[in-house]
Amino acid sequence: MIVSSVFVLLALWVIADLYIPRRRDMRSFDPAYVGKMDSDMWRAYYEKKPVRLFFQLAGLMRRQYHAPFWRAFAIAYRAAKAAFVFKEGHNRAEYGKALPHLEKFYCEINSLSDKPFDYKKVAGLELEWWIIRREPDQFTTADWENILAQEAGEMYLEPAAKFSGYAQSRTEAMVLRDQMGNNIAESDWQKIDSLLVGCWTALHSALVH
Repeated sequence: MIVSSVFVLLALWVIADLYIPRRRDMRSFDPAYVGKMDSDMWRAYYEKKPVRLFFQLAGLMRRQYHAPFWRAFAIAYRAAKAAFVFKEGHNRAEYGKALPHLEKFYCEINSLSDKPFDYKKVAGLELEWWIIRREPDQFTTADWENILAQEAGEMYLEPAAKFSGYAQSRTEAMVLRDQMGNNIAESDWQKIDSLLVGCWTALHSALVH
């Protein structure tokens, strides 16, 4: 009797967690924590550890986007799926297979935001940011910065120019990661960690001023 009651309560919790509408202020988050988590997720991705990435994403969904406990795992699955579908791609047609997963991911984020945004546009910009990094002969780091600022502007409904500091630090971190390749050392990850904390701090500052 007790066991069955526990299962019923758990089921009700999961259902409520997944389906009761909740909207929060997306501008309210701890930039130091988010930056550190971002760095840890980059590392999990490049070290091909999808399970670790999944749980890190779920934690980030709860801390940055205020997702309920169980919904955070559902959202994290969308993001992790998009990342590893993209990772296996070799051209734009194959990279594009990640877009449906990204759109579902940002649709879920949009459903949590108290200020709805064009989630399909944001998903498209995120995918383009991933793609142009694999096309260094066609795009410069200035292009990287531009698209990152555009994406943040679309998501937070602010002018893209406000996010130039965020975009610059994030690009600098990615340049370092790409330059080191398979020879990346612990000291390099510490530098990336610092740059990503700085980039999220810059984004948070742009949102509150």
